[in-house]
Amino acid sequence: MTAGTAPPRVLTVAGSDSGGGAGIQADLKTMLALGTHGMSVLTAVTAQNSLGVQGAWELPVEAVRTQYRSVVDDIGVQAVKTGMLASAELVETVAELLAGTDAPTVVDPVGVSKHGDSLLAASALDSVRTKLLPVATVATPNLDEVAQITGVHVESDDGLRRAAAALLEFGPRWALIKGGHLEGDAVDLLTDGADEHWLRAPRHDNRHTHGTGCTLASAIAAGLAKGLTVPDAVRAAKEYVTGAIAAGFALGGGIGPVDHGWRFRGA
Repeated sequence: MTAGTAPPRVLTVAGSDSGGGAGIQADLKTMLALGTHGMSVLTAVTAQNSLGVQGAWELPVEAVRTQYRSVVDDIGVQAVKTGMLASAELVETVAELLAGTDAPTVVDPVGVSKHGDSLLAASALDSVRTKLLPVATVATPNLDEVAQITGVHVESDDGLRRAAAALLEFGPRWALIKGGHLEGDAVDLLTDGADEHWLRAPRHDNRHTHGTGCTLASAIAAGLAKGLTVPDAVRAAKEYVTGAIAAGFALGGGIGPVDHGWRFRGA
């Protein structure tokens, strides 16, 4: 890239993590690490550290809509990633904005934090199913989230296939079901209902995995902004996240973050 040329632009629509390991902070670090320009629409502010979420305050719908329009109408985007959307009203507002934006969208349907704290109102689940998933290029739920959305509880590779089929019925073009909580290797299934891509990586014995889901979705969005196909973007993102997990470090007294800068540190 020559001097003065803007890198690919990626927008994250998500909540803030004051501890810096997940949310908007993780998204922007990931986007920078992968050679893109990250921009943000803040949906909520959390008080959060290595021990959990101590508080969360969602922003007004008008604040979210105005942030989004400010970025998209002037700067433009080549991919969008969504994270914590908190309420039905915010989910529906963001879905409407995405529907009018000509860029691939990665939807991380955040429901529960790494510590088990709820980050999505129960009343918002139906809006995720009927409004948000239909505008997604790729949806990236973990096993807890896909069970929340579809009712499918995964305990095996075949369960990943059933969960993906159930998720695709809500309208995303691709489903990436993250099987990180299963035994054995960390296996994910990416499918559009016709093509299947099984992504396996060694499981690292490291408890410092805060921000894994946000990081993966942002890495996929960065790849899409660079013009990669969905399978290639997901493969590259999985490789980046696997390295970030391996290099995760302790912070505070609980679960530390993955290392978004692991490639810079020679880890």
